[in-house]
Amino acid sequence: MRAAWVVGTLAALTAYGQGTAPAAAPAAAPAAAAAPAAGKPVTSDEAFQTRVKTLEEQITDLKEKINSTKSRLQLLQERVLGGDLTMGARAVIYHRNEMGAAFVLESIAYALDGAPIKTQVDNNGDLAKQEEFEVFNGRIVPGTHNLSVRMVYRGSGYGIFSYLEGYKFKLVSSQTFNAEAGKVTEVKVAGCEKGGITADIKDKPGICYTTTSTHDANPKAPDAAKPADGAAPAK
Repeated sequence: MRAAWVVGTLAALTAYGQGTAPAAAPAAAPAAAAAPAAGKPVTSDEAFQTRVKTLEEQITDLKEKINSTKSRLQLLQERVLGGDLTMGARAVIYHRNEMGAAFVLESIAYALDGAPIKTQVDNNGDLAKQEEFEVFNGRIVPGTHNLSVRMVYRGSGYGIFSYLEGYKFKLVSSQTFNAEAGKVTEVKVAGCEKGGITADIKDKPGICYTTTSTHDANPKAPDAAKPADGAAPAK
C-alpha cells in the first residue's frame, strides 16, 4: 500500500516537471528572434539618406532665417525712408558765413536728430573763406526733425576793435524743421551778426536759420511737349 503511494507520487512529480519545463522555453524565443533586427548593420545608402535629410532640414532652417532678415531690413528701410519711396522726403542743409571781417570761423559741427552729419576744422583759412556750402543732402523720414549746430569763431581785431584779438566765440544752437512727404526741405544755417549797430560787437555773433520747402523730392520726368491744337508739329 505504502509502496503504491510512493510510486504514484513520483509519477505525478515526474509528469508535473515534464509539463512545466517545455512551457518556459517558448517565452525566450521572441527575444532571441528580435536580437538580429536590433543589431542589424546600417548600409551606406541608409547613412547617405539620413545625412541628406539632415542637410535639407538645415537648409530649410537657413532659408527661414534669411527671409526673416530680409523682412527686418525691408521694415528698417521703410522706417528710414518714410515708407513708400514715392512719398519720401529729402532734406538739404547749407552752411553760410555771414559774419564780418572781425570774426574768423574756426570750426563747425552739425548733427541731425542726434547723429553727426558734418564736422570741419579750419585749415589755413579754407573754412572761413567759403561763403556757402552743402552740409547734408539726403532722404529722411517725413515729419519733425531736430538740427543741432555748433560754431566756433575767433576774434580778428583791427583798429578800434583790436581788443577782439584772441577772443573765442562758441555758438551752440538747435532748430526743428518739418520735412514734408514728397518735397525737398532746404535749411540754411548762417553764422550771422545780431543786435544791429547799437549792440556791443562781442554780443553780435549768432546763428540764423532759414527754412523753405521746394519741389517734389521724387520729380517725375515731364511729358513730351505736345503741339497746340491746329499747330503743325515741329520738324
